[in-house]
Order: sequence, then C-alpha cells, then structure tokens
Amino acid sequence: MTGSLRTSVRLADTRELIYFDDGPGHDRTAPDLRPLPAHKPRSELRLDPVMGEWVVMAAHRQDRTHLPAQSECPLCPSGGGRHSEIPAADYHVVTFENRFPSLGGPPAGGRCEVVCFTSDHDASFSLLPDRRLETVARAWTDRTAELSRLPDTEYVFVFENRGVEIGTTLHHPHGQIYAYPFVPASAARALDMARLHRAERGSCLFCAIVAAERAGERVVARSDRFVAFVPEAARWPYEVHIYPYRHVTGLPELDADERFELMVLYRDVLRRFDRLFDAPAPYIAHLQQAPSGKDADLAHLSFRIFTPRRAEGKLKYLAASETGAGAFINDVLPEEAARRLRTAG
Repeated sequence: MTGSLRTSVRLADTRELIYFDDGPGHDRTAPDLRPLPAHKPRSELRLDPVMGEWVVMAAHRQDRTHLPAQSECPLCPSGGGRHSEIPAADYHVVTFENRFPSLGGPPAGGRCEVVCFTSDHDASFSLLPDRRLETVARAWTDRTAELSRLPDTEYVFVFENRGVEIGTTLHHPHGQIYAYPFVPASAARALDMARLHRAERGSCLFCAIVAAERAGERVVARSDRFVAFVPEAARWPYEVHIYPYRHVTGLPELDADERFELMVLYRDVLRRFDRLFDAPAPYIAHLQQAPSGKDADLAHLSFRIFTPRRAEGKLKYLAASETGAGAFINDVLPEEAARRLRTAG
C-alpha cells in the first residue's frame, strides 16, 4: 500500500474510507481501533405533493458531532491515543462514508461522503498548495465517476460549507458529496430551462451565458479555458460562477490540465472572498454537473460560490420572500459585487 495514490480501506463499522495521496510512498494500513456498532443509515424520502419535490427525513442526524474542540475533532488524524474518523497519523486527502448521513439505507437510497482536504485543522481550501489542488480534483473526479455508477444514483453533488454562519458543525476544512437517488429541485429546474432553450434556439443555454458574460463587466477573473463571473441575476450579495469555455458536462470530461486550471481559478475566487471583509468569508461552494441518467448532455459543468455576508458584520438572511415566496432579494448590485471582487485580487 505504499506505492498507490488511491487506497481504499474499511472503518470499524464497515464504512469505506479512501486515501488520495499527493504522491506514492505512504503507508495507509493503520486500522480503525474504535468499538463502533455496524453502520446502518436510517433516512427516509418523502415527496411533497404540492411542490413535487423530494424531502429527506434524517432524524438520526440530531446526534451528530457539533462544533467539538480541536482536541476532539473527528477529522484530524488519529494519534496520541486518540482515534478519529481517519486511522492514519497523517493524510493528504481522504473521502469516507458519513457516519451521520442524510442519505443511505434501503428506505432512502443514495450515499453521503465526507471529503477532507488536509490534515491541518487550521488550514482552509484557499491556502492549499498546487499539488494538493491536483489531489482534491482527482478525488472529486474519482468519486463523481464511481458514485454515478451506483444503481440508485441519479445526481452527484459535490459541495463545501465553511463557517458557522452557514451552519457548519465541524471547523476542520472539509466538504461533502451527496449521491442523490433523485435529481434535486435546483438541478432539475436548470435542466428544464436548458431543455427549453435548446428546443427554441437549438443550442446550449449555459454556453450562451458564458458567451455573453466572458467579456462583460461582471467578470471577476479568468484563465485560458475558464471564466469566473457574477451572474446578472445573482441571488446572494457576493456570488460567483465559474464555467469552462467549452461544453463539458462534468469533471470526468476534463483532462488533468483542465482540472488543475479550474482548481487554481476556484482557489483564486475563494481568496478574493476572504479579502472582501476583515474576517474570512463564510461561504457555500458547489459543483453543478450532469445527472447520471437522461438529459446529461443538457448540463454544463460549473462551480457556484456565494457568501451570505453582505457588509462588514452583516449577513443576508433568507426571510419570508426567499423561503415563503421563493423570490430572492439581493442587497448588492452584481456589477458592484464584481468590481469589489476584482479589486480584491
């Protein structure tokens, strides 16, 4: 196990954990010594007949770990007599089945995985070195491809929440991956709009958006093959979308050089967010990719990043208009947000 860049092991409760290493030569044979009961997800899916949307019931998540002290962090490496979710004494990137998953089990289906970007508890994604960006991209691509092949997966959702303002329950730098047994509402709506655009104009909706934005005043940053911009109808005070210029539907369609270029631009955007205010920005970032089944060709890969911080010491809350009526109200003009993010570079 010292020559591989990808090593799959089993935790004490039978959950899978995968080490993704920056390079070969790392021993990943350390066993999980915790006396854990067998892993049995207990989620349930229910369909809202009014909205036509699936809702996940996951009452067992009330007992999940909540903002522990660093000495009790379950995402730090094991060592010094303490056993965490990661048995190794150090690691580069790991993914593992969530101990408190929102999905999984016979009633709900699907799978939830945690992705740890670094063993350094005090780091952040924006501080990752180039080599680690390549490893994270390789891990995300691997999990997107593998989870998409599971028989009950219809949509793979890669995301990161950072900051207690967002609702993060662990401080350690990490993200998650949900393999949904349905296409979630936002992705389904976007595919509906893409289908309508193709029927009316015979082209990709997202390619048209990229063509319109790539030289406009809302561009934040760009590279040879990707562009980052604030969308014209941004819902959040500071929101950036990153698209490839060419039409690709998901990470597995990018080659290694393209994936690295995307990750560097993504890191650049996160650094800009952190320079907006005196404190690091809480944010949500996620990938939009193709569904696993039909309509995959309608999708167009993109990163979506936003922060609810609208000004120093002030947050944008989802109040009645957003949660009750489904109508977002943005306090910051997208053009001004783009200007501020450009100057934060």
